[in-house]
Amino acid sequence: MSKFLLALSLLLLLLQLPHGRAAKCLKSIPSVKQTQTGFGHPPKFTVTITNSCPMCPVIEVHVKCGDFPQSLVSPMVFRVVRFDDCVANAGLPLAPLQSVSFNYTHQRFNMAPKSWSYQCE
Repeated sequence: MSKFLLALSLLLLLLQLPHGRAAKCLKSIPSVKQTQTGFGHPPKFTVTITNSCPMCPVIEVHVKCGDFPQSLVSPMVFRVVRFDDCVANAGLPLAPLQSVSFNYTHQRFNMAPKSWSYQCE
């Protein structure tokens, strides 16, 4: 009887955990890497936004971007939604481990992931 209760408890616990491919992305955060590539006045930066999940595409990757001006980059690559909210790749999916990059020439803007959604089956 105790083996049955142990097995039943374990089964109930497993049913409460996320499962499938989406579970593999729970701890994955899209990365936003900024590298200074030019040292003039103003300096030049390359920004690379990467889907760090090896299993699922990510969509609607929003980035904290301060007062980043839209005039510095194509909105298809990095679109300013409002103050401190920009969306990468026009909100379209980034495949597992895929990156999108762009350059801008201006003083550095602090950027970090803000929100995103994984598309797992």
